Amino acid sequence: PEVKKFVAWDYVVFAALFLVCASIGVFFAVKERKKKSSKEFLVGGRQMTCGPIAFSLTTSFMSAVTVLGTPSEVYRYGASFVLFFFSYALIIIFTAELFLPVFYRSGITSTYEYLELRFNKIVRLAATLIYILQTILYTGIVVYAPSLALNQVTGFDLWGSVAATGVVCTFYCTLGGLKAVVWTDAFQMIVMVVGFVTVLVRGTTLNGGTIKVWENAHEGSRLNILDFDVDPLRRHTFWTIVIGGTFTWLGLYGVNQSTIQRCISCKSEKHAKLALYLNLLGLWIVLVCAVFCGLVMYSHYRSCDPWTADFISAPDQLMPYFVMDIFSSMPGVPGLFVACAFSGTLSTVAASINALATVTFEDLVKKGFPNLSDNMSTWISKGLCILYGVLCTSMAAAASLLGGVVQASLAIHGMCGGPMLGLFTLGVVFPCANWKGAVGGLFAGITLAFWAGTGSFIYPAPPTKSLPLPLSTLNCTLANSTEALMTVVPTAAPDRPLLADTWYSLSYLYFSAIGCLGCAIAGLLISFVTGPTKGEDIPPVLIKPVCNLFLFWSERLQAVLWCTVRHDSPE
Repeated sequence: PEVKKFVAWDYVVFAALFLVCASIGVFFAVKERKKKSSKEFLVGGRQMTCGPIAFSLTTSFMSAVTVLGTPSEVYRYGASFVLFFFSYALIIIFTAELFLPVFYRSGITSTYEYLELRFNKIVRLAATLIYILQTILYTGIVVYAPSLALNQVTGFDLWGSVAATGVVCTFYCTLGGLKAVVWTDAFQMIVMVVGFVTVLVRGTTLNGGTIKVWENAHEGSRLNILDFDVDPLRRHTFWTIVIGGTFTWLGLYGVNQSTIQRCISCKSEKHAKLALYLNLLGLWIVLVCAVFCGLVMYSHYRSCDPWTADFISAPDQLMPYFVMDIFSSMPGVPGLFVACAFSGTLSTVAASINALATVTFEDLVKKGFPNLSDNMSTWISKGLCILYGVLCTSMAAAASLLGGVVQASLAIHGMCGGPMLGLFTLGVVFPCANWKGAVGGLFAGITLAFWAGTGSFIYPAPPTKSLPLPLSTLNCTLANSTEALMTVVPTAAPDRPLLADTWYSLSYLYFSAIGCLGCAIAGLLISFVTGPTKGEDIPPVLIKPVCNLFLFWSERLQAVLWCTVRHDSPE
């Protein structure tokens, strides 16, 4: 069936969104043009309240990868994705109670400044470079993936949309700084939820109501959610999602410059924590919407799967295809949905560009030229925004050559984010870790994570472990009318190395955990061998007394574990 392409109204709706975004940037540029400092530009002058920040956090991490990826994930593998409900809760609690207080009190603008205060410049530099690399890679993918999916289905020009995204993001990041990013995000969050809800309502009514959708999903065994199999090679089980997912997202959330930069821009620590907890609500809402969309999609296509029938060329295109399909009679609505997917992209890209600019400015430029005038600093910050905008957009062009990079990029996040998480954990939780341990641990963690990650790309897990659920093409009007169930079992390559079915077949959600634990353990060992840091040398602000929770009965044990950091002294 030939699915409709975009019509005039769709373009109108879509263009309207882009215009609103750009005009927010202009508005803040005009409003704030009196305040020239780079601090104001990059951290919003530390005056933000919790509402917009919470919205902003939710939108940035719900990029188009979520809007397009999660529903098709649920469609193919079942609703176990909803278990991220628990991971998100754990992540937010850890971020708000463990990392945020330390970062907020130490008065930094870049999270890597913390590493210098706690360890030294070498650690800070290593971490900064890894972060810059990781973010550019990820942002390239985030721009490219939705452009590709939407291009295949809606006839939207691919490079047109890549370029437009890059230009608009860079534009409103350069003009308005952090405040523009935060307020556009709040606007985009609303667009996103509206988009999801329209798809849900229309999809459910077409498929005979919620109960019918539920029954269909149950028949297709899409609702076997609680799978307590401890096998770490299985792609999604309760444990991989709750434990692996928590590590992966903590690397993205708890210690990531984009998140922390926003939390630090709050008026007070209380506001920052509130923002995080409100953001948890947002994450839950988006997650539930996405999972439900997947189930509605399954119900709609249960007897004719467009992917196996070759109407679309990649699973990421399921969601746009579904939208064009159910809204073909309602011009303007597909435009809203595309706007919804793109707003996810815009916010992620803008946040990344802003964070990259901050990190480069604070960690590289200021180190080289310490006495810049305020005016000069602001111009350099803007120049950096433009530079990174160009880099990320060109990274998207590279992503097109790499083929199936969406999961690759998320794994890159796990592989870089895990060791970083380990590094910050060493700093915040273990007073005895020294800088040699930090550097050694970071490299150990990255080596381990990249070893597992690259292995898993070269030798993909056996299909028994990543079981996609059955999809049927019985009622399709196929071009060559072969009424076959397409279940292709790839033949295993004979020359798989010993590790291929164990270490390389780990669930992709565990890469981050490996990197983090590897980093922490190696770091502690190296620290003890080279002589641990003396507690007296560490300002108490930089450490969070975690073990006090577990050893509340004995003050002496607390003091021993604290390695004599003076925690009882008033801060």
